[in-house]
Amino acid sequence: MSGRNQPSTAPASARGEILIEARGLSKHFAKKGAEPFTAVAGIDFEVRRGEVFGFLGPNGAGKSTTMRMIGCVSPSTGGSLRVFGMDPAADGPAIRARLGVVPQEDTLDTEMQVRDNLHVYGRYFGLPRAVIRERTERLLEFVQLADRARDKVEPLSGGMKRRLTIARSLINEPEILILDEPTTGLDPQARHVVWDRLYRLKQRGTTLILTTHYMDEAEQLCDRLVVMDKGRIAAEGAPHELIARYCTREVLELRFPLDEQDQSAQKAAGIAQKVEVLPDRVLMYADDGDGALQAVRARGLEPLTALVRRSTLEDVFLTLTGRTLVD
Repeated sequence: MSGRNQPSTAPASARGEILIEARGLSKHFAKKGAEPFTAVAGIDFEVRRGEVFGFLGPNGAGKSTTMRMIGCVSPSTGGSLRVFGMDPAADGPAIRARLGVVPQEDTLDTEMQVRDNLHVYGRYFGLPRAVIRERTERLLEFVQLADRARDKVEPLSGGMKRRLTIARSLINEPEILILDEPTTGLDPQARHVVWDRLYRLKQRGTTLILTTHYMDEAEQLCDRLVVMDKGRIAAEGAPHELIARYCTREVLELRFPLDEQDQSAQKAAGIAQKVEVLPDRVLMYADDGDGALQAVRARGLEPLTALVRRSTLEDVFLTLTGRTLVD
């Protein structure tokens, strides 16, 4: 994939249109005999036409619940939500007709042929058979599965199944494509192929909303994102803005013998702007990581390993919440 956070090809006036607006959006679950559980706790956000908007956070942060409310399959229990200016509670069918959804788990019919999965799905939208055939051929070409059109789905690789699910979600030519953890479980090569297809959709002006706990995925694809934790939004902005706002330019990762880690971190105090002691390593946030490493060694400390890297969205999350995305 070449470049990231490139401008959409949609006209500037169209990109300014708000397609989704949430104010104080909440979702509470109540079980008989148990305390109510709050999955989403009064969040505000908006999504504009032509942008890629992300929800970044660990499992259980409220990302998927928010997506289900946007997709009109789970009603909100507080606040307001408008999609295309309509209320999901009253206008669910009209909204869903203009959405494409890639669920977290593939729901393909594995005993059917690849192309038939798109044919059947297209009929759900009442599309004429001739239109479905034309779109199926075009979409399978787009996701690089045209040569597998007559194959059964079951033997396809995980990456191929994911691309087929994306093709299926586009059969109704949706205005918004919702993707819930689109590359979870895929190997790195398959993830990059999926990213490339999503990036091409973005360049065509398709509005994408995705959830992910992969910080590199969010950095590659998202124009803007919100960092969610425990049902709340901790921060919002473009990936590079969030990194600049909450982190130093570089991070020095140090590993010491586990029984010496805390003591070593104390000896290194004051070298970096901030120090985080994790179970397996010490993170030192500094604009000059190599300079920080030299200062560490000047104090007589010799780590088992040392790595200087740029700050990422995971560092943003750690700064905001005190824990990593994989906790």
